Amino acid sequence: MELTRDKAVYWAPRILSISFILFFSMFSLDVFSENYTILETFAALFMHNVPTFLLVFALIIAWKKQAAGGILFLILGLISVLLFRTYQDPIIFLIISVPVIAIGLMFIFLKKK
Repeated sequence: MELTRDKAVYWAPRILSISFILFFSMFSLDVFSENYTILETFAALFMHNVPTFLLVFALIIAWKKQAAGGILFLILGLISVLLFRTYQDPIIFLIISVPVIAIGLMFIFLKKK
């Protein structure tokens, strides 16, 4: 199976978004280090994973409609800048917000010909 430019363009934003979603979801695992009850742990895990669920939703949309999903990724990236205030720390901005915005731009501008 040969990797052509079209295949690379198609798969690059998908692989990057899956990788970023897995990376981002690892931050929610800190709830297991707390002394919560099972119900509290479940609630905390759910709350920590809300951004992950939104990113998964955006990926599902992007898989079917690239431009719409790309716009959704851009919106989520901009929301992360404002909601999480990642603009206050350049490192956090580069780790959290920039990948989401970059993936959104990739979905919008890298289209299979």
